[in-house]
Amino acid sequence: MATTAQRRSVDSLADLPELIAEETATPEFEASFGDPLPLSIVEPGEEPGEWQMPEPFAAQAECGGVIAAMFDLFNGTRLEPLAAEVAWGFVNSFHFVANKLSRREAVLADEIREMVRRVDVGEVFNSQLEEKQLLCQSTFEQREALECMRDYAAEMYRAQSGRPWSPARGSRASTASTASQIAAQDFLRERALAARERYLPQGPVVVFSGPAQWHDWEMLWRNLDEIHARVPNMTLVTTGQRKGADAAAAAWAARSQTRVPVVAYGLYGSGRGKAFDRNRKLAELRPVEAVVCEGSGLQANLYQTLRKAGIPIHAFRKADQAPDTPRTEPRRVPGRDIAKASYGDAMYIAA
Repeated sequence: MATTAQRRSVDSLADLPELIAEETATPEFEASFGDPLPLSIVEPGEEPGEWQMPEPFAAQAECGGVIAAMFDLFNGTRLEPLAAEVAWGFVNSFHFVANKLSRREAVLADEIREMVRRVDVGEVFNSQLEEKQLLCQSTFEQREALECMRDYAAEMYRAQSGRPWSPARGSRASTASTASQIAAQDFLRERALAARERYLPQGPVVVFSGPAQWHDWEMLWRNLDEIHARVPNMTLVTTGQRKGADAAAAAWAARSQTRVPVVAYGLYGSGRGKAFDRNRKLAELRPVEAVVCEGSGLQANLYQTLRKAGIPIHAFRKADQAPDTPRTEPRRVPGRDIAKASYGDAMYIAA
C-alpha cells in the first residue's frame, strides 16, 4: 500500500505534500489506473485509440486533496457548518457519473449477450462484436476508476467530517463459436462474477437496528468490536437510518481497521405492514448475531422476530446510554446461563 511502514492519515491540505513524498498509490488505485487496456474507446462511436489513464498516485492525491481543501477553506469561517454538505456533493458527483457508466455498461453487456447467441462467423460480424466488447471493457475501466476515486473521496469525507459518506439513494461456448465469441462469453462471465461479489457480500450476516436518537456510540462500537473479533468476515446489515444508532454502526464499519461491508436494508414499497415484512426478511437472512437498541415498536417487533428465529441478540435499552447509569455485567435471561450461551441460544442482553 505505502512505502512507509505505517500509513498516516490526512488531517488537512497542508499534510498532502509530505504524504505524497512518502507514499505511493494504494493497491486500489494501482489496479484501477495502473494497467489499462492497450486500446480504449473513450466515447461511443469513436475509433479505438491508445488513451492513457491518469497516473495512479496523482489521481489519488488530487481526489483526496479536493475534499481536504474544501474543509480547510471553510474552517474557522461562517461557512464551516456547510463544509460537510458541499464535500458530500463532490463525492456524490463521482458516484453519479459512475452510476451512469454502470447503466451504459449493462446495456452494452446485453447487446453483446444477444450477439454471441447468433451463429454468424462472418468477418464483419466478428469485427462488430470485438468493437462492442472493447467499448464495454473501456466503459468498465472508466466506471472502476470513478468508483475508486469515489471511495477514496468518501474516506477523506469520513476523516474530515467524522461520519461516513452515503448516497442519497441506491447502494456497482459452443463448437460453432468463433474465437471472438468465446472471448466475449468469458468477459460476460467474469463481469457477472465481479458484480455478484460487489453487491452480494458473502460473509456471515450480523443484523443491527436502533432508533434515530442514540448518543452512546462508544458502547455500540465496543459491542461491534467484540462481534467482529468472533466473526471477522461478517457483513453488517442495518435498518438503513441515516442518523442515530444505525449511523453509528455504519461509521464503525467504515473505519479503516474494520472495512466491514454494510447493507442498508431500509423501508421500501408501500403499505402499513412494510416495516414488519422487512423485519421478517431480516430474520430470513439467518444472521449469526444481532444488535437491537430500544426504540420504537419496529425495534420491539424485530427483537421478537429474531428471538423467535433463535438468533442471539445483544439488546440495549435507552437507560444503558444514560451518562450517570453505572455499567453492569451482562444480564441473565431467565432459564439461560449467558456464560454458556452460543449461536443457538435465543438472546444475549449486553450491558
